[in-house]
Amino acid sequence: MISMAYDIAKISMTALMRSAFDAGLALTRLDERIARSPVGVGFLERTQFADACASLWIDGELVHLEDLVLHDATRDIRTPTHELTIARDVLRTRRRIAAQPPGWALTPDGLRSLRQAWPGASDSASSAIENKGATVDAEAAGVGEGEESDAGANLPHVDYAAIDAVLARSDAAIELAMTPGLAKSARDREKDPLVYDLDWDEDERLEEWRGVLRQVQDMPAVMQGIIALDAWNELSVLQHAPWLGRLFCASILRQAGITSDAHLAAINLGLKSIPVDRRRHRDRETRLLAIAQGLIAAAEIGLKEHDRLALARTIMERKLAGRRTSSKLPELVELVIAKPLVSAGMVVTTLGVTPQAARRIVVELGLREMTGRGRFRAWGVV
Repeated sequence: MISMAYDIAKISMTALMRSAFDAGLALTRLDERIARSPVGVGFLERTQFADACASLWIDGELVHLEDLVLHDATRDIRTPTHELTIARDVLRTRRRIAAQPPGWALTPDGLRSLRQAWPGASDSASSAIENKGATVDAEAAGVGEGEESDAGANLPHVDYAAIDAVLARSDAAIELAMTPGLAKSARDREKDPLVYDLDWDEDERLEEWRGVLRQVQDMPAVMQGIIALDAWNELSVLQHAPWLGRLFCASILRQAGITSDAHLAAINLGLKSIPVDRRRHRDRETRLLAIAQGLIAAAEIGLKEHDRLALARTIMERKLAGRRTSSKLPELVELVIAKPLVSAGMVVTTLGVTPQAARRIVVELGLREMTGRGRFRAWGVV
C-alpha cells in the first residue's frame, strides 16, 4: 500500500465551512419541496436524465437529452454512439443507487457491484468464478445418473444439478479469495493495453480513497461529500468511470439525510454551471469551494425546474376540464410530467392507443415539438 496522496490535514476548513453549510441548507430546502409536491416523482425521474447528460458534459462529451430519453425507451432513431452508451450507464447507475437503501453504494458490496455494472469495470472476479465453475456445472448435470448414484438423488422436485453448481461456484469464490494475486492477474490479462494503463492499480487507488472517507467520517455530511469528490478526482480512482465519484458524493448526502431516500442530488447539473478552470484548479481550496458552489447551484436549478414543472402541470390540467372519463389525456399528462420528452411510440406503448390517436392527443394537450424533425418527433412541456 503506497502512502496517502491526499492529505486532508492541509485543508482550510474555515474557508469551506460557510459554503458547505449553505449547500446543505439549499439541498434540504429542495428535498422538502419535492417531498410535498404533486410533481415530485416526475421531477426526480426527469432529473435522472438531465443529470446523466450533464455528467457527460463535465467529462467533455456531448449527449442530447432527447437521444438519451429515446435510447432508454428503446426508441432510438440512429445507432447509439459510445457517448450515449456511457450516458445510459450513468442513468442506470443513478437509478440503481436510488433504488437501494441509503449508504449501500459505499459499502464493500455496493462498491464491488457498481464497479462490475459498467463495461469497463475492473473488478472481474465474478467472471473468474463463473469460468472456474463452468466445468463443474457440466459435470453436475450428470449427477444422479448411473448405477452408483445416491438413492436420495431421485427425490422429486429437487434440482441436484443446480445445487452442485452453486456449491462449485462457492468453492471457486473461496479459492479465488485465498489465492493472492489470482484475481488481479486474470484481470490484467483481459485488459487491452491500447485502452488501459496496466500499471494503473484501481484497487489500490480505491483503498486510498476509502482511507480518505475514514478520515472525514466525523465531519459534517456536506464537507464529507465535497472532500470525497475532490479526492476521487485527484486520485483518479477508475480509469474509465470518473463520473462514479460524483454519484458517490450524492450517496454520502443521501446517507446523511441531506436528501431523502428517493432523492439522489443532481450534482452534475450544478457542477456544469461552474467554470472548468475553477473545478480543475491546481489549488485545492479553490476546487473545494467550486464543488460547494456547484451543490448550491444544483439546488437552485432544481427549485427552478420544479416550479416550472408544477406550473406546466397546472396549465395542462386546466385542459382536462369537461373531458370524458375514458379520455387518455390525464394519462398523457402523467407521462409528460414523468419524462423530459415523449415520442409517438412511447405514447402508443404507455397509453395503449394507435399512432394516429397518439399524435392527435399530443396536439390536443398543446405539447411543444422538441426535436425539430419531420419524422421520429418528440414532444415536451413548454
